[in-house]
Amino acid sequence: MLLVPRQLLRAGMTGNVPYYGGRFTPAQAYAASHPTPPPAARPPDARPPAAGQAAEPLDALQHLLDSGVITAEEYRTLRTRMQQ
Repeated sequence: MLLVPRQLLRAGMTGNVPYYGGRFTPAQAYAASHPTPPPAARPPDARPPAAGQAAEPLDALQHLLDSGVITAEEYRTLRTRMQQ
């Protein structure tokens, strides 16, 4: 027993295709023949970081060392990773 018409069982019949196995209303036929344009691309909203922002992570790392959260060895390791 087939529950789906054979036309709909064909491979690759998904998405925006010009074939439909059922009936269209006039509104659906108009919408199918007049597709909407794709949305416009958004302009890039992120600017490159300023040169002064590179020191902020080092200051935060120094604060962690001063407050005793990380050891001196961890500080040296993290500082070299940040400067690469």
